[in-house]
Parts: sequence; structure tokens; C-alpha cells
Amino acid sequence: MAELQFLLALQIMDFRQLVSDPRPSIAVRIARLGLICMSWPYWLAAQTKNWGYDRGWKRTYRSGLPTISVGNLSVGGTGKSPVVAWLAKRLREDGLRVAILSRGYRQLDDGRNDEALELELLLPDVPHLQHWDRAQSAKVAEDELEMQCLLLDDAFQHRRMARDLDIVLLDSTDTASAQRVLPAGLYREPFRNLRRAQVVLLTRADQISSSSKQQLKDRVRRSNPQCLLLEAKHAARDLFVYPQRIESLENLRGTPILAFCAIGNPPAFFRSLEELGAQILDRKTWPDHHHFAPADIETLQSWPRQFPSAKWVVCTMKDSVKIQTPSLDGIPLGALRIELGLESAEEGKLLATLRSTIANQPE
Repeated sequence: MAELQFLLALQIMDFRQLVSDPRPSIAVRIARLGLICMSWPYWLAAQTKNWGYDRGWKRTYRSGLPTISVGNLSVGGTGKSPVVAWLAKRLREDGLRVAILSRGYRQLDDGRNDEALELELLLPDVPHLQHWDRAQSAKVAEDELEMQCLLLDDAFQHRRMARDLDIVLLDSTDTASAQRVLPAGLYREPFRNLRRAQVVLLTRADQISSSSKQQLKDRVRRSNPQCLLLEAKHAARDLFVYPQRIESLENLRGTPILAFCAIGNPPAFFRSLEELGAQILDRKTWPDHHHFAPADIETLQSWPRQFPSAKWVVCTMKDSVKIQTPSLDGIPLGALRIELGLESAEEGKLLATLRSTIANQPE
């Protein structure tokens, strides 16, 4: 009976909801117990890898350039792309030639993935190198591109590449159950491994209560008392219509829309649209980094016909750069552009840490 309930729960709920629901049903509770048992091998594998690097058993590559890592504990959905874009932009404003290095998960036919396409659109003067071994990309950036700084995207777990500054993002809206190690939760390694980070950035900190935020801060401090702990929000900026049109967010206020995404945290995207006053008539989701096949495009093209009152179809930037069309069945397709929001004092602390890290590198 327990096995049946476990399988049923997995079939009727998406994984994020299964591990995150703050009010789980009996079936979900049973499913979670099974997932907790399954998480021990994953925990052991992750810790064994970290022990190897901590003790010098595994070799790392250290670049001669200042190296800054931006990463997560979770499998995604923390809002990392706006943070990477913000950092790269600030480094360029300081006159530094910076390259972004990423693994390139689920690359498209041209060898780039959705994150690379999005960042190239936002930062056309910042090279984005993708390779499963970021040490190889680092050598290209050093020897061929003559970069002055490296920005590692999603690299907290990629320990083969040494870094001078580790910035780790935590989604403030994650529930306690979601903070367990895979597959019991969304984390790729235990919470206490935050002790390796120099900066911990709480994203979407404006979306939780003061008491919940304080509890999360206290937990971070127990794991890493010395880190720079910052709060951030991810604010909607405008609507991007491919290939280069920008529309005001006022287009969404009180407007019936259709919304879809293929990202790590779909509820956060839909919540942002609702907070902007949009009336979501229907929504669709695909797995993170999903490649939109012709059948998917056909589904999207026919979708507005089922909802003739819809005035917009809205997706994320990651989706827009893959689909590359300004409309679906004659309805405008807008991508919600999100940017990092930091209070001036928080921004000053982060910039000071970045500049100090770069200035302290040996010539």
C-alpha cells in the first residue's frame, strides 16, 4: 500500500511541489519518507567528492586570473542568471575584460544553451564559454581571449576549478523540506556546506515574512558565521519581444494572458506575473532547459485559439531566446525580463567584496 501511494504521489505531482509543499497529504508524506531513504547514497557521493577536494586528494586547476563563482545548493530556480548578468555588467563597468564560464547544460544545435543565449543578448561584449570542464574554458579565456577576470556560472559544485570568491544563492521561498538533499529535496549537497562560501545571497527575500527570513539567516549563520550575508529581490523590468522590441509592464495590468516556462522554479515566474496584475487564463510548464521541439511549437501556436480573450502570451527570457518569435498565432509573445534588486548598502558591500578580491590577486 505504501509503495502504491508513493508511486501515485510521484505521478500526480511535479517534483518541486512534491518536496516543497508545506501542507503535504498523507500520500505525499509517505512518498517523502521513501525519498529520504533514497537520498542517503546521493548524500554520501556528494560528501565523498567534497572530502576528496578538501583533503587535496583531487587536483584543482587554479587560473592566473581572479576567479569568481556564482552557484546554488539547489538544482536551480534561485534566479541565478540575473545575478550573473549583474556581476558581469559591474565588472565591465570597472573596465575589466570578463568572461563567463559555464558547463553548458542541455546545449542547442549551435553548441549554446538557453542561459548562454540570454546572457549574450544582455551582455554582447562579454564572452560566454561553455564546456563541461571549466578549466579548459579558463585556459582559452587566459591564452586566446586575454581576459582579466573569470566568472564561473553555476560552479559551487564544480570544484575542479579553483576560485577566489564563492557566491552562493539561496532561494528564500524554499521550504524546509525542499532544503533536503536530492531526491528528498532540491539540494545537491547539505545546507552546512555553505561554510565554503564567502558570500551568501538570499534571493526573493522580499517574498517571505520577517520571521521566516530571520530563521533562514540564523541557519546560514550557524553554518557560516563569517560569510557576507545579503538580501536581494528579483524585480521585473519590462517585456522583451523578439528580436529587440521592449514593452512596458503596464501591458500586463488587468490583462488576460497565457503563460508558460521551462525553468527550475515555475511557481516563482507565475507569481511574478500575478503580482504585476496579469490575469493568467492558462499556464504550461516544461522541464528546466527544455528544448522546444516542433511539436512543442505547434502546441504553443494553437494554444491562443483555445483562449480567444488572451491579449498576450508571456514566457521567460530563457524561453524566448530559444523560440525566437514575436508572436504565437497572432498574439504577441513577451518575455518577462528580470533584474537583480539590491539595496544601496547591500550593493556597496558586494561591490567592495568583488573589488577587494580582484585587487588582492598577485600579479
